[in-house]
Order: sequence, then C-alpha cells, then structure tokens
Amino acid sequence: MTTSRISGFYNMTIEDRRTHLMDTAALTPESLLPFTTGGLSPEAADHMIENVVGLYSLPLGIALNFQVNGRDVLVPMTLEEPSVVAGASFMAKLARAGGGFTATTADPLMIGQMQVINVTNLYEAKLRIYEKKNELIAEADTIDPILKKFGGGARDLEVRVIEDSPIGGFLVVHLIYDVRDAMGANAVNTACERLAPQIESITGGKVHLRILSNLADRRIARARCTIPVKDLAFDDFSGEEVRDGIIAAYAFAAVDPYRAATHNKGIMNGVDSVVIATGNDWRAIEAGAHAYASRSGKYTSLSTWGKDADGNLVGTLEMPMAVGIVGGATKVHPAAQAAVKLMGVKTASELAEIIVSVGLAQNMAALRALATEGIQRGHMSLHARQVAIAAGASGELIEKVAAQMVAEKVVRIDRAEEILKGFTS
Repeated sequence: MTTSRISGFYNMTIEDRRTHLMDTAALTPESLLPFTTGGLSPEAADHMIENVVGLYSLPLGIALNFQVNGRDVLVPMTLEEPSVVAGASFMAKLARAGGGFTATTADPLMIGQMQVINVTNLYEAKLRIYEKKNELIAEADTIDPILKKFGGGARDLEVRVIEDSPIGGFLVVHLIYDVRDAMGANAVNTACERLAPQIESITGGKVHLRILSNLADRRIARARCTIPVKDLAFDDFSGEEVRDGIIAAYAFAAVDPYRAATHNKGIMNGVDSVVIATGNDWRAIEAGAHAYASRSGKYTSLSTWGKDADGNLVGTLEMPMAVGIVGGATKVHPAAQAAVKLMGVKTASELAEIIVSVGLAQNMAALRALATEGIQRGHMSLHARQVAIAAGASGELIEKVAAQMVAEKVVRIDRAEEILKGFTS
C-alpha cells in the first residue's frame, strides 16, 4: 500500500528519492525511468507540435503527506518556482491531522458552443431548435462510439439568445457532452461540427464558430480540509493567531480583485504543476478557473477559509477541472504516463480530486506564510539557491552562498557574486 509519508525525503539524494518512491509505491525502475530521462525524445516531440528544434525541461518534484478521500497519494508536481512543493507537502501534513482532504467531482460534462448568426427571428429559431432537440442529441450521440461504449456521449442541448453584440443579435447553442475520462476537446469539437448543418437547416442562419468552452462549469471539482487549531501553532504564533490570520487574509481576497488575482495564482501554483506533470492542458484549466472566479460579475477568491464550531480551521476549494487520463499528451508523453501511474489514479475524476486538493493545500501554505512570518522568509531561502547558481556557484558553494545571503536578508545576484568571490579568492 502506498504511503505519502517518507521521512527525510528532502535530504536524500535524487537517486535515493527514486528508490524510496519505488519501494513506497511498489513501482519498478522502468516505471520511473521517464522521470530520469525527461521522458520525451526530440523525435516524439516533433509529432506533438510544429517546428520542433529541441526540448525544454522543468523540475519534477514529489509532494508528500497527501491523503485524499482516505487514500495516501504521492503527487508529482512540475514547475520552476521554489517553495511550492515544500509548502504543499507541509500543509498536507497538517491536513492529515484532521482526516486529510475530502474531494468530490461532478460528472465530466463539457460544453460545446455553436454561434448561429444571420438569423431573422432569434426567438422563433430558438424554439425551432428545441423542437428538434432529441434528434440533435441522438445525432451527436453517434459520433464517438468508443466514448459511448464507456458511458459517455451527448446529454443535453441548450439555446441562449444574445440580443446585442458588436454584430447584432445571434444564438448560442450549447451541446452538453459527457466525455468520461478524456479532457474532451476533440470529441466535443467534432460533435459541434457534425451538428452545424442541421442547426443551419433548422434556423435558416449560419453556424459560425463551433468550439469547446473552457469555462467547464458543469465539470466542477471540490475539496475541503479541517486543520485542528492546536496543530497550526508554531514558533511564537498560537494556533488561534494563525487560524485568524489565514481567515483575515482570505477575507481580503474575497472582496478585492487585486488581492484575489494573487490569491488564486497561489492556488494555481499547486493545480497547474500537477496538470503539467500529467500532460493535461494547463492553459485550459487556468482560463476556466479565472472565468469561474468571475461568475458573480466580480472577480473573487476560488477558495474559502473559516472555522468550525470547535474553532478548527476549515478550507474549501471549488473550481472547474477538465482533465483527462486518456488521449492527448497524457498518452503520448512517457513522463505524464509515469506521473499518472505514480498516483495510482484509474479515472479522470480521481485525478481531478487530487489536483483540487493540492490547490487547496498550496493556497493554505501561501496564506499561512503571509499571515505570520511573511512570504519572503521561506520563499527567499529557497530562491537564494537559484540566485547562487546564477552567480556562478557550484557544488558545496551553492549552499554556502545561499546561506549567507539569507542570513544577511539580501538575496540578489550582485551580492551572490561578491560572496562567491570571497569564497574563491
């Protein structure tokens, strides 16, 4: 059985970390080989995008301590920013004391949009479409027999009237499509293309755009956690002080879009890194998240923080999560396949539940730092190593230069160069 608690993981060598992953998750060396090589060859990359000239690598780390719906999960995270993996891991450790993360997902419903222009009477055309709704759904349901075999397919059809726009009025037809364990873009776009001629025949108009919406507000992932107030205490901060500081920081994001943008960026630090590691479309997830945060007409926090009747800290996160484990880069990129295998997920819903839990953990890490010792203390100590390397430090000098900059509270490349010169002269 996998355990996400690996003592001293941070201090191990990279090779020892891989060995512990294999032992802990019962994986073979071959399973983790893509993490060693980067997983992608130039030849494979040449078939993924255009004009390939090489590869671009990012670090892949493992977030520890995560327990999601009672199951321990080792979480691969791919990103360049220091302190994120450590922060998420530590918050997951605190969350374990309250039972870990509880997460759910809605059905994997995606929305395909068809823009119908040049319509004489919008409201009459809307009703004509509804009169043929069952026929249209039945037609869309025949497009992907494999998806239908696994329980997916067309579920509903909706029509919206846009009364005024820069080109005047038009209709928007929404095809609601269950995509099961796929992200769903290809299936939904194909279905919209197929229905376009029939929509034109029914309305007398022209179907202009036919495209998936990345505001996947039918495909929501939700996570919550409870942190016992006593476990929030550290250094000179009481548990109550930390709890109230986190809640006050959340309140700022709830009412101010300038703060909410940075608050939600912290959430996406966690979310995107797992999305990237699994070969999913992080741009789609970003677009959906920020659109969802604006659904009330004002941009606000995706998460909430408060306390329960016993005074414990309670966090929740709700956001669109259109991720898949079949098709696309997830099936083409060996490292993405290895990441999915490491987590032991069997469905896209399980993956979404893990990702939204990581987003909530990272949000808590950022708020805890902001509300107590300040964001720079932990972040800059890790960032100092990057600055030391940029200044030319190598080997043991990296830690020495970084440690002195942190002690001086001056983490800049010019100071790193001066310190390095002192060590080497």
